[in-house]
Amino acid sequence: MRAETDKTVAEIEQVLSLLRRHLDWDTAELRLDDLNARTESPDFWNDPDKARALMRQRDELDVQVGAVRDMQQGLRDNIELIELGEAEGDEEIVREAEAALTEMLAQARRVQIETLLSGEADGNDAYVEIHAGAGGTESQDWASMLLRMYSRWAERRGFKVETMEFHAGEEAGIKSATIQVKGHNAYGWLKTESGVHRLVRISPYDSAARRHTSFSSVWVYPVVDDTINIEISDADLKVDTYRSSGAGGQHVNTTDSAIRITHIPSGIVVACQAERSQHKNRATAMAMLKARLYEAELQKREEAANAEAASKTEIGWGHQIRSYVLQPYQMVKDLRTEAETSNTGAVLDGDLDLFMEASLAARVGGGADTAQ
Repeated sequence: MRAETDKTVAEIEQVLSLLRRHLDWDTAELRLDDLNARTESPDFWNDPDKARALMRQRDELDVQVGAVRDMQQGLRDNIELIELGEAEGDEEIVREAEAALTEMLAQARRVQIETLLSGEADGNDAYVEIHAGAGGTESQDWASMLLRMYSRWAERRGFKVETMEFHAGEEAGIKSATIQVKGHNAYGWLKTESGVHRLVRISPYDSAARRHTSFSSVWVYPVVDDTINIEISDADLKVDTYRSSGAGGQHVNTTDSAIRITHIPSGIVVACQAERSQHKNRATAMAMLKARLYEAELQKREEAANAEAASKTEIGWGHQIRSYVLQPYQMVKDLRTEAETSNTGAVLDGDLDLFMEASLAARVGGGADTAQ
């Protein structure tokens, strides 16, 4: 094999070795076999809460073990194809197998980062809350672009997206919105997106075609289940009702079914208008509040808590985590990791893996390429 191919194979083998060591490979395979056997037991669902917890463990372990097995098999297959192509003088087979190995290395790096996600709530679904900053229509349009960006990112990964709250802007865009992203490790991937996002562009709303800078904030927190006990006193809550609104400012219905809950001690505000029933919206809003309070507790345990709290104190200059420059040049740059790309269109269409991988790699002490 060529020297470059040898290097790629060696890197893939190194990642596989790290993953097997991290998983404690022999123990992980035995544990997966045990969990599979237990889920097939006739009395497995007699205790639904315990069953759901075990199913979640099984699913997470199955994804991790399956990824390693698939990479091991893919590595063997492509090495054999290269050897076959070289023996028969078939350059096309060799090139195709080498290209597959290059793609496999990129995938192995992604799997390595995802497998190393070890935070308490990393495997959970996530809420993504977006708020427009000062600046009226400009920042509200930017907030709607961010909402689309995260929705497209989730769709690319096969995650499900559900709108929990949507507050349309007066002329365009949104004042705020909250979506729930459902998928394996959704919170683990999205958690580093919390902060202020800055956009520089020629404004489509300025007749003089001047360059504008807009800010919007993103706040990510994990969906929590009933096994996590968060005490909330009714005396600490302020509950408001209002009419649900959809895109373009159209009313979803004509009753005050949407719910906004303010947790007075912390100042946390959550809102839900996903259902036509006020009762269901209140229950969902309470679950969101519980998740926010839980996330606040997690943040206290994070080494970067102080820096992240500072990034959320103000939606404006000095607090942004990422800049999206569309004019006078094209560049998206993360100010924490220095990861950057000139492919702004792809990023705004949901291609965020470069930035997420760089942030996660920094958290777990690994390395990552930070430019493309």
